[in-house]
Amino acid sequence: MSRRNLFWILSIASVAVFGLAVSYSAPTREKDHDYELVRLVVDVLHEVRQKYVVDIDPERERRLVEDMINGGLERLDPHSQYINPREYKAFDKQSEGKFGGIGIHVGYDRNNGGRLTVISPMLGTPAYEAGILAGDTIVKIDGKPTDAMRTNEAVDSIQGKPGSSVTLTILREGFAEPRDYRVERAVIKVPTVQGDIRRADDGKQWEWFVDKPNDIAYIRISTFGKNTAAELREVVLQLEKDGARGLILDLRNNPGGLLKAAVEVSDLFLSAGMIVSTKGRNYKDESYHAKAEGTLMSEPGKEIPIAVLVNRFSASASEIVSAALQDNKRAVIIGERTYGKGSVQNIILMENDSSALKLTTASYWRPSGKNIHRFPDKKDFEAAKITDPDEWGVRPDTGLEVKLTDEERLDYLVWRNERDVIRVKPPSGVDAAPTPQHDQKGKKPFEDRVMKTAVEHLRKEVAKAGPAKRGA
Repeated sequence: MSRRNLFWILSIASVAVFGLAVSYSAPTREKDHDYELVRLVVDVLHEVRQKYVVDIDPERERRLVEDMINGGLERLDPHSQYINPREYKAFDKQSEGKFGGIGIHVGYDRNNGGRLTVISPMLGTPAYEAGILAGDTIVKIDGKPTDAMRTNEAVDSIQGKPGSSVTLTILREGFAEPRDYRVERAVIKVPTVQGDIRRADDGKQWEWFVDKPNDIAYIRISTFGKNTAAELREVVLQLEKDGARGLILDLRNNPGGLLKAAVEVSDLFLSAGMIVSTKGRNYKDESYHAKAEGTLMSEPGKEIPIAVLVNRFSASASEIVSAALQDNKRAVIIGERTYGKGSVQNIILMENDSSALKLTTASYWRPSGKNIHRFPDKKDFEAAKITDPDEWGVRPDTGLEVKLTDEERLDYLVWRNERDVIRVKPPSGVDAAPTPQHDQKGKKPFEDRVMKTAVEHLRKEVAKAGPAKRGA
């Protein structure tokens, strides 16, 4: 057995044994059990190294141990996991809402021969200014072909230290041959608060009103990051100045994010009342309440009606906000029943803060005291002291449920993505070509029935307040 290869895990075993010897003259049953578990992992690795059909290099051994850990955590629940150093860097970037890159969304497009394709450039970023367009095929990154790259490998290659540069070899409809684009990386901020569609007169700005005659505004939150509440406050303050009389808050397909962000977003629209509470076995129970100061769209006698849009993929922080606004009677919920992820994951840093353990330690509870989490087994509901196994998630308000087919859900995703694609004329000297559109042959134009229901509901609410008072 290689001493070098086994050093780190044998050290764990040695520390465990040493700790037992120092702390106790006769090890407790619990400590004995811990030692046996560590020894089991070491023994398995030893047998793999000695007897597996081919030699295992250190990198593969590392992945084996990580898979052991994650395989076990998955049996506890689907949300606990070990985050290795590479994944932790990406996780941290996502939470921060910024990273070093050039500002493009990429993916392997089946409609483009499965090649690495620019889904959309981000406005105002180096890629946008360089003239990279939606639909461009990235043939090479710094001279390395992309046909054998995984998506995460391509993203890692494009991202890097701000101020450094990357060369993308681009193939575009109308190009006789691929062309190189040398782009300098910068700090890219990823906004989590967006509108419905970009303004025709200025593609850098969102159109925030979906029904201007009735002053009904629309805001979409894609995820809950560190900057979400600040971004949202800025937009809502502007909407108040612009005379918004109704607000649609779209949380569809929002997978969640930070608990703190969910509390802050809820607090923007609530002047009092509980937002959410958390409970756990070895976790200090906490309750989060709204504060009167800083509340928006809620002047006495001028409370602006709010409709929150959700679907079966609205989860976690999205459900906290939805439940808080619904239980405090500040908004109506429209769409589908939410996902039902009411568990709290703590991030425990490991390996000198280079990796982390994301571990479920508690659960979220609605202001009403009802459960949010959908447990996979009825016995789990009983263990959590929940009497009704059908008590989970956030349901639409009475009369505001919109039942969708699987085909309609898919069509919505395609339609929504196409509305987000930036289609602009590139800088002078750069050839442009029409970007691909979703093939809608034989289909009627997509209608967002959930949005339509929200607009119709808010029109009635706005009408109750009487005609708008407009300046001369």
